[in-house]
Order: sequence, then C-alpha cells, then structure tokens
Amino acid sequence: MTHHTPHETLQQRVQRSLERQGMMRHLGAELLRVVSGECVITLPFSDKVSQQQGAFHGGAVGALADIAGGYAALTVAPEGMEVVSVEYKINFLAAFQGGELCATGRVVKAGKRIIITSAEVNHIAEDGSATLCAVMQQTVMPVPKSY
Repeated sequence: MTHHTPHETLQQRVQRSLERQGMMRHLGAELLRVVSGECVITLPFSDKVSQQQGAFHGGAVGALADIAGGYAALTVAPEGMEVVSVEYKINFLAAFQGGELCATGRVVKAGKRIIITSAEVNHIAEDGSATLCAVMQQTVMPVPKSY
C-alpha cells in the first residue's frame, strides 16, 4: 500500500480507506462524492441488508450513517491519520424496502482530539424520490494510520 501523498485527492484518500473495509464491500456500499467536511455514500437494497420484515435493517442504516460521518471526518483529519468512531446516536424515522440508501455525512466541528459529525440517511426509491429515514450525530477520533 502506498501512503497518502499531498497529490492524492480527498476522494482518493477516502476511496482507498473504504476499499479496505470488508463489511462495506460485502454490503455493496459505494462512495458517491467527497469534498472537505462532507462525504456521500450509497447502499443498494439486497438480502444482505434486510431485516425479518423485508426492510433495510437498522444495523445497516446505522453502519452507513457511521461510515459517511466517519469519512467526512477523515477529510479534515491530519495527514497520516485515520479515524475511528467513539460513539454515535441515531434516530430511525421510517423503514423502507427496495431502492437504495444515500447517507450524507458532514463535519459539525473539527477539534484537535475529536471531530463531531452528523449524517442524514435518505431512502431513494426506484422512481428517484428521496425520503429521510435516519439522522445521526457522531463523535470521531483521529488515530495513527497503521497500514
């Protein structure tokens, strides 16, 4: 693995980290957009992310919100650092089947030791309509990159 270089874009930095996450690869999450302080990730509906009633599982919704917020934090973390979640609180607003989820994570405040983020998770139906299904607030901590 190569290390982050000054020439590497934020999108490349986040994409490289996301590719190392077995869970997100297994579930089919895809990086849609990255800018400083913000990250958008999608997750298609499948039997890998469903619960017993056929809707997206809350654990999958939470994982997507966590990763979107975490990667928003990574965009403002110092060189040579990765990030880990310290805690998050999520509100589930509605359940959905089919389509995909789209999570937008944003940095609320970047401190020296912790970064506070928020995320909104929208369900995107087959017809393209979007409905808010979860909101999250998160505390993230930069840690030394170990790979």
